[in-house]
Amino acid sequence: MVGDVLAGRYELEELVGSGGMSSVYRAHDRVLDRRVALKLLHQRLADDDEYVERFRREARMVAGLLHQNIVTVIDRGEDDGRPFIVFEFVDGENLKQLVARAGPLPVDRAVELAMQVARGLAFAHANGYVHRDVKPQNVLLNGSGEAKVTDFGIARSLDVQHGMTQTGTVLGTSDYIAPEQAQGQHVDEHTDVYSLGIVLYEMLTGDVPFRGDNFVAVAMQHINQPPPAVSTSRPDVPPRLDAAVARALAKRPEDRFPTMEAFANELEACLHELRTPGADETMVLPAAAPSRVRRPARLPRRRRRGRGNTAALLIALGLAVAIAALAIALVRENGGSNGPSRASGGGGGSTPVALSAVGSFSATGAEHPELVQDATDGNAQTFWKTHQYAYPGGGLGKPGVGLVLAAPQQVTLHRLTVTTTKPGFRARVEAGDSRSGPFHDVSPVQTVDARTTFDLSDAKARYFVLWITNVGASGQAYVNEVSAS
Repeated sequence: MVGDVLAGRYELEELVGSGGMSSVYRAHDRVLDRRVALKLLHQRLADDDEYVERFRREARMVAGLLHQNIVTVIDRGEDDGRPFIVFEFVDGENLKQLVARAGPLPVDRAVELAMQVARGLAFAHANGYVHRDVKPQNVLLNGSGEAKVTDFGIARSLDVQHGMTQTGTVLGTSDYIAPEQAQGQHVDEHTDVYSLGIVLYEMLTGDVPFRGDNFVAVAMQHINQPPPAVSTSRPDVPPRLDAAVARALAKRPEDRFPTMEAFANELEACLHELRTPGADETMVLPAAAPSRVRRPARLPRRRRRGRGNTAALLIALGLAVAIAALAIALVRENGGSNGPSRASGGGGGSTPVALSAVGSFSATGAEHPELVQDATDGNAQTFWKTHQYAYPGGGLGKPGVGLVLAAPQQVTLHRLTVTTTKPGFRARVEAGDSRSGPFHDVSPVQTVDARTTFDLSDAKARYFVLWITNVGASGQAYVNEVSAS
């Protein structure tokens, strides 16, 4: 009760929320003299081994999820046989309270909050956990208005075979439950994508898409009824965002976004368009450019043929011959076009080597393998990126993350240049003769600016790795383009 002191340290000050499994209190940490949130298992469940183990599992799980959009676990313990978890205290309202108070949110604000939630959930998925109870009540807003996901009480491992909850058991909240979850089927990250789609729908329209008198009535609508389009209630929602919500709410998991990270990336693109006037038109300009910039042809005057046209043709041919002769002379001066660059031998030239991004790896597995090709596609607007990290000082919690680059054949590189739209991360270049290593260092560690060139030594190899050791203040590294010579 309020006024009790748990474990001789945490004084309960106010009950701020209660659910079927636990209650949450605002509490005072007497040891560190700070305000915290304390989640305490209900007394009636303290003798139920399954609930006690589920509660302890939540503490262990969330303690390993250090991300700016996930509420941080500070401590865990037991008092008189009742387990509790201590979280950072988020002094603000939750998303449900915000929508109840303010109604439908501005479109860009709703997308921004959904994107933050998606980033936090993507981090949980990357670490092997699906939340299974994504709803606005479980998203807290701190004093800066930043979203933080909480309550992983019914989360489960993505690769669990025989966990606490098996297929056939229905857990979740009816207004936000995915069709497969409502039917007691297998759940994975697609399930969280659906639930977040409902949350975004509610932020945009002020209400959930399905209403009913009881859990079953609402769950059946999630299973059978197509949700109304957001634009039906909110005409100012752009078509791209309307389509993104519809995709997230697809009945079949395989028809939704393939990952939560992909959903987050699409929301980021929608937010960019909302906040950059004309951004949507700009994005399609490259494909339409030839027809837009082509000038109307000028018809020659029929009476002025002959000498004028012939003279112009002779001048053009002469100029082309001169340019060709100059090009041949330059090639000869630089030692020809065959083989690697001879610049280090004093020739003053440099031969580009086409590298292809072929993979990524770290101690915890690949990072965004679906994006690696964007680091060498010749388009500076696309990029490969690391996961989002929230360790102090830009740390990764592991030695590093590598982007693997392949040359057409074994080659000696002298320089490797990286361009990025998110500068500040630190990296070095490594080389090896196999895609899977081993690799050896061929450059010192450097801080990567918008465009940074690594000078390489002993870099004769077929495969090269951009090894990122620190993601900087942003918590994430982007590699837009890599080139080499």
